[in-house]
Amino acid sequence: MKNKNIYPWIVVGLLWVVALLNYMDRQMLSTMQEAMKVDIVELNKAEAFGALMAIFLWIYGFMSPVAGIIADRVNRKWLVVGSLFVWSAVTYLMGYAHDFHELYWLRAVMGVSEALYIPSALSLIADWHEGKSRSLAVGVHMTGLYVGQAIGGFGATAAAVFSWQLTFHWFGIVGIVYALVLVFFLHENPIHGGVSVRKADESSKEKKTSVISALSLLFTNWAFWIILFYFAAPSLPGWATKNWLPTLFADSLNIPMSEAGPISTITIAVSSFVGVILGGILSDRWVQKNIRGRIYTGAIGLGMTIPALLLLGFGHSFMSVIGAGLLFGIGFGIFDANNMPILCQFVSARHRATAYGIMNMTGVFAGAAVTEVLGKWTDGGSLGQGFALLSIVVAVALLLQIYFLRPKTDNMEN
Repeated sequence: MKNKNIYPWIVVGLLWVVALLNYMDRQMLSTMQEAMKVDIVELNKAEAFGALMAIFLWIYGFMSPVAGIIADRVNRKWLVVGSLFVWSAVTYLMGYAHDFHELYWLRAVMGVSEALYIPSALSLIADWHEGKSRSLAVGVHMTGLYVGQAIGGFGATAAAVFSWQLTFHWFGIVGIVYALVLVFFLHENPIHGGVSVRKADESSKEKKTSVISALSLLFTNWAFWIILFYFAAPSLPGWATKNWLPTLFADSLNIPMSEAGPISTITIAVSSFVGVILGGILSDRWVQKNIRGRIYTGAIGLGMTIPALLLLGFGHSFMSVIGAGLLFGIGFGIFDANNMPILCQFVSARHRATAYGIMNMTGVFAGAAVTEVLGKWTDGGSLGQGFALLSIVVAVALLLQIYFLRPKTDNMEN
């Protein structure tokens, strides 16, 4: 019914737009504090705004491993459509919020709905793309996240031109309409849909035992603990840049948020895109000559973020701050491109999804914590110092990674 050569790429194209909306809807709030605090007085305190950002991360983190389990058991088309519809409806309703508590609970619901998307989308793409096109397909999809992050930076600009309420309304309407488009054009892979409910019920006890066994294998693997810290530590500045970089740019450069939002998000998005491509190419070539090539490539990326964080924290000129943002984005992109490949060197294919779900949850929890802490530091006038201090945590992760991670294969099978 569907062309085997063309439709897999149609899936990527359809989901690319969803990925864009996924990051755009969550990101634009970080740039709209100035516009919103006129009507919602609680947002005049950075700590309250940090809590608003953090509740999304806590819920998103708790749902990450659960989302992977759900995606393996239901039709992923409807999971993608449903999650997009719900978070877009939430975005629309945020335009009607009158106080902090309404925003807080809407943001929590968005955390649940957005968490359901990534595992569903990536596994759907992986099923439609077998062999040589799988990595490219996943990579193309990831660029949608970066573009969405960049567009989200224009939230303050749109709010300045129109209003923050109208901005939420229109962003939400776009997602709701696109969810209806997916109903007609997005399809589940037949292989995934072939698992019957009866068969799933009969094997439920075995699956439960398998989950326990997988967790046991992971947490008795010392290398996984190193990888877990290696993944979580850079997540601190990673989420800090997503949620607080617009504020830092506005303070350091003394420019309005309507300018700082687009500049900061585009700087990180474009440089991260470059870093992902460079990191992927370098890692794939290096590992053919040295089994630790992926480890070294990831280390280069982390190493680049350390001086970048120091410059972000203490720089006040346009060149130093923008240059630091570019350096951080490239380094973080290199790091980001090698997370799963490094995991594959230490964890077998049977347990990688579980392992990555735990890693994602840990990274998001780290992000939630740093988001709240930076809110308090912002109120105290020390946001820049907070960014600089994060370089110490990254340096520790870098040292542990280089010293302890010594893979024997590029693809662990048992």
